This record gives sequence, C-alpha cells and structure tokens, in this order.
Amino acid sequence: MNYNETIYHIYPLGFCGAPKENDGILQPRIHKVLSWLDHFEKLNVSAIYFGPVFESERHGYDTKDYKTIDIRLGTNDDFKDVCDALHRKNIKVYLDGVFNHVGRSFFAFQDVLQNKWNSPYSNWFYINYDHHDNQDGFSYADWEGHQELVKLNLDNPDVRQYLLHVIDGWIEQFHIDGLRLDVAYCLNPTFLYELHHHLKYRYPDFFLLGEMIGGDYNVLLKDDLLDSVTNYECRKGLFSSFNTHNLFEIAHSLHRQFGSENWCLYRGKHLLSFIDNHDVDRIASILNDEKDLSLLYGLLYAMPGIPAIYYGSEWGAKGTRTHSSDDDLRPCFEKPEWNSLTDFISTLNALRKDYPTFTNGDYHQIYLQNEQYVFSRRDESGQITCALNISNHDMECHFNPEVSKGYDLLNKKWYDFTSSTTLPSKSLFLWFTPWE
Repeated sequence: MNYNETIYHIYPLGFCGAPKENDGILQPRIHKVLSWLDHFEKLNVSAIYFGPVFESERHGYDTKDYKTIDIRLGTNDDFKDVCDALHRKNIKVYLDGVFNHVGRSFFAFQDVLQNKWNSPYSNWFYINYDHHDNQDGFSYADWEGHQELVKLNLDNPDVRQYLLHVIDGWIEQFHIDGLRLDVAYCLNPTFLYELHHHLKYRYPDFFLLGEMIGGDYNVLLKDDLLDSVTNYECRKGLFSSFNTHNLFEIAHSLHRQFGSENWCLYRGKHLLSFIDNHDVDRIASILNDEKDLSLLYGLLYAMPGIPAIYYGSEWGAKGTRTHSSDDDLRPCFEKPEWNSLTDFISTLNALRKDYPTFTNGDYHQIYLQNEQYVFSRRDESGQITCALNISNHDMECHFNPEVSKGYDLLNKKWYDFTSSTTLPSKSLFLWFTPWE
C-alpha cells in the first residue's frame, strides 16, 4: 500500500452550486470539475476525495439511490467523464461511502413505510413497531437524533451484501481508487471486515479511510479493517497551539501518537492529517494571526500522516458553521484562485512526492519551547529536520539534530548545523539529510 498521497477534498453539491433541496432537474454541474483540472495538476495533488455524489434528498448524506449520481450533479456518464479525466492526469478518485444510514426516500425504507412488518426490507433497519404515536406508525433508529437519516441494520448479511454490490458497481463504472467511510466509528466491524477482504483481495492498493472523531483510532486502524482514519486530535492541536502560542500541545499529541516509546499509539501508521473540511470551520477563519497560515500548513505536511486540503483553503478561503447551517463551509467558487499560500502548498505537495521520508519517516522530538519546535523524521533514505518559530522575534536555538548538515528544501541550499541555529521570526525550515 502506497501512502505517499496528497489529497484534495471537494464537497460536490456545494462546489458545483447545486440547489440545497433536490429539485429533480438534471444539470451536469459535475463537469465543473473538469475546468479545475489544471489547478489540481499545478497544485500537485495526487488524489481527489469527493464528498457524497449519489442521489439524495438534500445534502448527500441522506442517500436515496446508491447507484445513481445525484441529478443535481448530472448523470453517471457525466461523473465517469470526470473520473476518466482525473485518471488521465494520474490523479486518483476517492468517494464518500455513506453506509451507516440512508434517507427516508431510499427504496427499501419506502417499502417499509408502505408495507410495515410485511415488507421484505423490514429487517434492513432497526424498527420498533410497538411505537404507534408518530407519522409512520412505528419508530426507528437514526443517526444522532436526525430522523431524516435512517440507520441501516449492518448486522443483516443481506444489507452488507447489497452495499458490497453497490461498491463493485462504483469500481466498474468509475474505476474509483478508494473510499472515505462516513461516521466509520458507527459502522459494524463485521461489515468493515467483509468490506476490507472483499476489496483488498482484488485491489490490494484500494484505500480505505474512516471518519473517527475521537477515541482510540486503533479500534479501526487495523490490518484487516481500515488503512487510515481522520486525525481530529491533531487538527485541534494544530490551530490551538498557534492561537495560544503553546506548541507543547501539538508536540504532546504527535509524541503520544508517533513517538518511539512502545506505548505510543500509532507508530508506523498513516492517519489523515487535515485542518478543515466540510464539517468544521475553515482554518483561515479561526487562526488568530494570518501570518501563521503558511507555517501551520508547513507543520501539517511535515508531521506524520497523509495531508489533505479542503477546496478553497489552499488560497485561504474563510468559512464558519452556525447552529443551523453548514452552507458557509460548502461554497461554490466561480474559479480557483492562486496566491502565495497556494504556491507554498503546491511546493509542499511536490516535496511529499519527491521525498518519501515525509511519508515513511519515524518521529523524534528534538527541541521544544512555547513558540519554537524542532523534530526529525527518519527512514532508510535519510532524515528530514523540521524547525518552526511562531514568535514575532528571531530566536537563537540550541539543539542537536544528530546530523552535521541538511539541504534546505524550501530555499534550495545547504545548511551546516552549528552549536546554535537562529530561526527568524515566523519561519519554518525543512532540511533533508541523505544517508551517505
């Protein structure tokens, strides 16, 4: 499995400017992605992760039909055009797999609404027919109190086989390269086990990413379950460390997760590193000092993990959620923008491709103060030394990187380490030292 990826995340219904409610009018809006191909290529991303693209009632996570592209985005052929074009650019395609729940318009639930306990799909859901005092004449399990999201019974082998058949169709039609499993922490481990073996037997490099918000990621991060999970712990640690000028927070998380001691949780594993997505405020809206934005992305790319960028954030787009809406997080941009931050992220993406140590290297903390942080990543090819100063002042730091010199990957010159190193204000360095 090759984990040397840089992922670009799109929420298609927002990206394409689709109506919030499914209006039933066919519009090939998904072709908009084609006009961004040059942007993706210039940005040096290796994979596009599409949020929900299949027919739904509203936001995509209330699936109506797993086999048909949402009519607001176009047809299956339209989406195939997009996937084929991305593959010609050597860009992989990952889809959102929403398998914990469906929308009320899903065919099996509609049959239950009509036929109640006589429906052949009655045991596809968790239904209680003893509750009569509601519009349906029964109650059912949902996702976190959202009744429009009907929980699937993944204990039922018929449901699991149906979903595996659906995924086979996605691979056959669109040649997808991986899945991001929505609310993976809710999914039946038996289903995840069957999913893993069903796909990995035929496609060993098929990527299985799971959404986990908290807890022990090792519950799902196993050889026979998932390849990666979302690293929410470090997402919080990243922006909080910058805003409070306390780099001890993110350093604590990285050591806890990837340090060399036996008790460290995820050594040698590849979590998804991200700083914003379709569910959380964009980093440009919550970071106190905009001068820290590029430094934060530098740290995101240097730390262990698979880096992911949410569409628009590569140029510093802002957006916050409210108690009633996520619309501001899921906008329709007329066209991609490009600025110094985009340049920097493009450079980081290229470095990740060219230097596998970013992907395969271990993690070792070298130096840590409230506003300065130095760590190394080592693998069989060499060492990357990352040094960060978020202070408004130049700082002379005394640390031993255990190498005599390093090639400055950002400034393209060699640097000799001495008894002390001066880190300019608001600076980040990435030095690579090949083994001789």
